[in-house]
Amino acid sequence: MAFLMEHNKHPTAAEIFEAVNRVDPRSSRATTYNNLRDLVQAGLVREVAVEGRAARFDAKGVRHHHFICDRCGNVEDMEWYDVPSPASSSLGKRTLRECELIFRGLCAKCAPLHAS
Repeated sequence: MAFLMEHNKHPTAAEIFEAVNRVDPRSSRATTYNNLRDLVQAGLVREVAVEGRAARFDAKGVRHHHFICDRCGNVEDMEWYDVPSPASSSLGKRTLRECELIFRGLCAKCAPLHAS
């Protein structure tokens, strides 16, 4: 959790394990993955699914949405936009826990490459 709070670049589980292991070589891959699962279940960490790539993790902190680059897979924080409340939606018998917008396209670094 401390690593995620300090690094807001949306690391993968493998990147988190490598960084934590550099500080404490006794940490195991299983412990890292189990802790991430528990933090996600507790609502302290958000798992950001990136199609075709490893999931990335984000300490929740301030509410925000995400932009995912189609080319490089980079995940960026986006300003929070309010979405319609569950009461105004036709969810049927579903119960909404949370809602997040995911913007997809080309990041500022990849967009110029696409234009040429």
